[in-house]
This record gives sequence, structure tokens and C-alpha cells, in this order.
Amino acid sequence: MDWDTDFDRIDLQAPPPESEPQRQYYYITKCRRYAEEKSRELGRPLRFCTTTFGCQMNARDSEKLTGILKQIGYVPAGEEDADFVIYNTCTVRENANLKVYGRLGALNNRKKKNPHMLIALCGCMMQEPQVVEKIRTSYRFVDLIFGTHNIYKFAELLAKRLSQDTMVIDIWEKTDQIVENLPVERKYAFKSGVNIMFGCDNFCSYCIVPYVRGRERSREPEEIIREIERLVADGVVEVMLLGQNVNSYGKNLAHPISFAKLLQRIEKIDGLLRIRFMTSHPKDLSDELIEVMANSDKICRHLHLPLQSGSSRILKAMNRRYSKEQYLALVERLRAKIPDISLTTDIIVGFPGETEEDFEETLDVVKKAHYDSAFTFIYSKRTGTPAARMENQILPEVVKERFDRLLELVQHTSAQTAGRLEGQTLPVLVEEVNRQDPKLLTGRLSNNLLVHFPGDASLIGTIVPVCLSESKGFYYLGEKRE
Repeated sequence: MDWDTDFDRIDLQAPPPESEPQRQYYYITKCRRYAEEKSRELGRPLRFCTTTFGCQMNARDSEKLTGILKQIGYVPAGEEDADFVIYNTCTVRENANLKVYGRLGALNNRKKKNPHMLIALCGCMMQEPQVVEKIRTSYRFVDLIFGTHNIYKFAELLAKRLSQDTMVIDIWEKTDQIVENLPVERKYAFKSGVNIMFGCDNFCSYCIVPYVRGRERSREPEEIIREIERLVADGVVEVMLLGQNVNSYGKNLAHPISFAKLLQRIEKIDGLLRIRFMTSHPKDLSDELIEVMANSDKICRHLHLPLQSGSSRILKAMNRRYSKEQYLALVERLRAKIPDISLTTDIIVGFPGETEEDFEETLDVVKKAHYDSAFTFIYSKRTGTPAARMENQILPEVVKERFDRLLELVQHTSAQTAGRLEGQTLPVLVEEVNRQDPKLLTGRLSNNLLVHFPGDASLIGTIVPVCLSESKGFYYLGEKRE
């Protein structure tokens, strides 16, 4: 449980509170009345389905939406059986928008047959005015539209829609408000994401995120500590600290604090065994943070460090604010202080103006950085970003050829790097029964690599020693040790 309130004791005859999150508790209770009446009418519980597009921040937001809906009285179901369908959208790439439009079209017929059905759209895509206008005019059957800044108002907006028969649209251009301590339904009982900041100030030339997530806003460290303490009391042993750029955490607080110092405070929480975080921007990764990671028994030996390009010229055009040489020097400092660290990265192929020489620089970094894995992307022109207006857009066949070469190199180097632990016995956090073979369990090493090994489901949520008997490149097969 990530909150503490008794919804049954809330007085709906009183006016809604002005303060948050108490105001949302009031509207959760109000929506519960509707759900109870509608369930009696249908002779069954109301059902919902939340579909998440995008990043870990969106996934965490969806856990909040799910938690609120469960408190209201909805039960989870597949989309085809749902009375309430929520799409938590991503807009990093324009084809993500097209995917949502396509799925909306399919929902229209279902809603005609189920007049009580509700459809909500939220997330980054809804922060684009032209998207909202298109939905308002062309998809009039949608009931509720809200964005990234006011997701905490979900219950209040739902109550408004239930009290009227028209679409509710509530989009904020920006905010400095952070509201947490709302119901959350975690995917795993033993691990959880924790938002430590929102927004982004970097304005990489290819990226829409700062325009739809807003400027950086950090949560107070005391609030973060209290949330993690509640999670640990509820059985969580691992947390993932989330932000678009966690390395710049705390700069805009009234009493600034570095991300490294926040980590040191979180380390002191009894019962918390593992700490992860993402995403780290290379330009803000300090020597102080490296030192804290090196000396910690709880911070996992994994760092996602997006490269994007190995060419200093392209990095400048991307507005990344570091060079190839600076990035490689950072990798050297990390490996010197934390020899067993696992590095993963993001790489974009085909950025406007990228030459064969620029691309070769990227391949050179992949060879030198020894990544455990890399997420590789073909550059996608994103309307609304500076890069979309740049000249020298690369021909698709050239980009495809480079992408294939990069992928081949990444797979080769990653397999070599990931296999270095073969034969060692290391602690594994057991996450679930293996989806392909029910006789196996699947867990995760500190360095984030997966391990599959024989075991009983009673081990889920515990950390056990596993001998890594065989490397399969991106995962291990192993045997539990006593």
C-alpha cells in the first residue's frame, strides 16, 4: 500500500477539500458510488484495461491509474472485455501517435454496442494541441483527455465526466505542482518505481519530451524517503528511482541537494536491498555520484548511459553537450572505480547530416565502451523538434544499411561482455516463473541481466545465490546454490 486513508469515512455531503491529495480521495469515493450502482445494474463488477505506451515514467503513471481504478471498484480485464479503456500514450515518435489513432478506430464500434463504456486518453501525446484538437473533432466518442502534468487528478476528472454526457478535456501547458501519495497498484509486490523528479531541461534537438513533460521539477528528498519507507514496509526490497535525467536531481529545490547525496540517504533505509535509477545524462554524471556508487552495497552495478552518437560533430547538432572524448573518459572513470559495472546505452542511426565518418565514430565507441546491451534506433523525424527542420536528412536505404551494421556489432560485443560472469555465483532477485518454461524461475542480477534457473515459486521476491553456468549472450542459465 503506497497511501494511507479510509475512503469509507469520507463525507460526500461536505464540499471537496482544496488540498491535495485529500481532494482526490474525495473524488475516488464519489466515483465508487457510481461503480457500485453500475455494478448492481450489470450484475457484475466494472472492468478496466490500461494500456501503456512508452517509458518507465509512463509505466509508473499507469500503476497510479490502476491503483485509483481499483479503489473505485473496477477490476482488471482484457481490452475486449473492458468497460473502461485507458491509453497512457507516448509521443517520442510520430508512429506512436498513429498506433493510438488506429486502436481508437477499433474501439468506436465496441462503444456503440456498450453505451456505458468509457474511453480515456492521457500521457505525452495529449500534451500536443493538434492531437487534442484532432481527437476532439474526429474521435468524439472519447470521454476523457488529460496530459502528463495533472495525472493525479484522474479521479476528479472521471467524476466530472460521470456527471455530464460530454467529453472532458483537461490539459495543462505546465505546472510546478507535484502530488503523490495516491493509490498505486504495483506490477511486482517486491519492487517498485519511485518518481524523484519530472520534466527535462536538456532540449536535445531530436526530442519532444521537454515540450510534453515540461521543465525539471524535483521532489523534496523527505517525501521520497517517506515513500520508499512505506514501500519497504509493504514488502518492497528494490526501488527504481525515475526521472528523465536523474543526474540533475535537486538543482531546483529551495535547498538544493545532489543526486549522489539523495542516494546516500536512501541507502540508510533498513530493509531496502537494491537501488536502481534511470535515466542518466552523461553531461551531468558527477565524480561524486561515481564515488557513491563504488562504495555502495545497495546501488546496483548497472548504469544506463545514453550515447546517441559517437561523433562529436553530430552530438553538437543533437545538443547533447558532451563530446565523444568526454563520453569515453567518463566510461573510463566508471570502469576504474566500479570494475564490475554493466553499461547499457541508446544509439540513434541516421541523424540529419550523419556521414559515413560520423557513423564510424559511433562504431568506435561501441567497440571501446563494451556495453552489455544497446537500444538502437533509426532516426525518426519528430514534428515540433529542431532536428525535423534540419537539412541533409539521410536516405532510408543508407540508414538501414548503417543500422544493420551497428546491430551486428552490438550483438557481437554485447555477447562477449555479458558472458564475462560465466561460472560465478551471484545474488539474483527472483521476479517470476519463467514464461516459456514453468519449471524455471526468472530473476535479475545486480547488473540487470536476466537469469533463468530451476526453482520453486515460493522464492519469488527473494534474493538467492545462483551459479551462472551458461551465458546465452543477453541472459544466463544457472543453478541455485545453498
